[in-house]
Amino acid sequence: MLTRRDLMKSGLVVVMGGAFMPTIFSRAIAMAAADKPASTAGTTPNKTLIVVQLAGGNDGLNTVIPYADSRYLQLRPHLGIPTDQVVQLDSQIGLHPSLKALKPLWDGGKLSIVENVGYDHPSLSHFQAMDIWQTADPLNTRHEGWLSTLVGGSVDSQGHPVNALSLGPALAPALCCPAVPPPALTSLADYKMQPDIRYPNGRTAREDALNRLYASYTAPAPYAALLDATSQTAEVSSQQLQDAALGHVPTSGATYPKGGFGDGLKLLAALITKDLGLRVGYIVLGGFDTHANQAKHHADLLQTLADGITAFQTDLVGQGKADNVVLMTWSEFGRRAAENASLGTDHGTAAPVFVVGNTIKGGLKGDRPDLGNLDNGNLRFATDFRSVYATVLDNWLQADSAAILGQKFSHLAFL
Repeated sequence: MLTRRDLMKSGLVVVMGGAFMPTIFSRAIAMAAADKPASTAGTTPNKTLIVVQLAGGNDGLNTVIPYADSRYLQLRPHLGIPTDQVVQLDSQIGLHPSLKALKPLWDGGKLSIVENVGYDHPSLSHFQAMDIWQTADPLNTRHEGWLSTLVGGSVDSQGHPVNALSLGPALAPALCCPAVPPPALTSLADYKMQPDIRYPNGRTAREDALNRLYASYTAPAPYAALLDATSQTAEVSSQQLQDAALGHVPTSGATYPKGGFGDGLKLLAALITKDLGLRVGYIVLGGFDTHANQAKHHADLLQTLADGITAFQTDLVGQGKADNVVLMTWSEFGRRAAENASLGTDHGTAAPVFVVGNTIKGGLKGDRPDLGNLDNGNLRFATDFRSVYATVLDNWLQADSAAILGQKFSHLAFL
């Protein structure tokens, strides 16, 4: 039997080990131990960045299509999108037909496309390339994510559980790993006290017991006041998330796609709408490793992406929050310029990045891919991906990009 004396003697070990407490408790204790601000963090209480990762290597040439270049269909006699099906943006390039829902955003100046984004000596390995993009380090010498300093500083300075949020089974490496890492949620059901599966009806008693356990750990014991405040914060914040999601009614016309991607964007919109402090949201849409039978699978993924972004933007506009949010996409690499024998495309290099928002400067940014000047069958990148990051950090989040990225990069004209 655990007595008060036992708890007082071993309480700090229990707390630091996280054996009995939810993640939010451990995060608050870690914050108290670290207790130092991040000088590179931004101070933008009303601005939110949403990052959408297109995992697997999105085929950039079939996303933003150089339809006026005859070499495009020569390289892709089966996978190439016929000119009459391309959603034309100008006389040279257009979007895959599955992305037609994005055309109104383009026409309204709320969609910017940064073409041919990459880096020197690109890696064609999924894991290595993802590490490079997530750490903003092509040399693979850094271990922390490019957003880690930001979310570990003023974005999360009070240990608030929803100032930054990673949607998925694990924390996105781009957010990893400050002293106080943000939470990763697979679903809302995970962000509350979990019942013992052997006694599903005992949840109330379980919560009661845990609250009494921590109530017994009182001052002057180490961190007692913090633990007491944090236990209350965890309970309140969990309820806030549940209430925000369940109470969120998307704006008329905002129809999120079914599945995890649509559900995740809807949750992020709910947090923004309810002013719960979200500053950085991260979500993944996977499945872009299209080595074989690419056409339908890629079209379906792009449809999900377009429908999700359009619903998210429509929702925010209707809620009066669109001026405060910028969404950007990225993928670890593009695909090779030519299709393969399996009616797919193999690992490539440069790819486009989408930036969406009410307050951005829409249009094309960066140099277009040159299909007449390939590097061993791959596109030669024109825009360093860290210039995209620097633009977002400096001009949107008001952070110090040079300190975060390790050097200064030129800005792009979308913000």
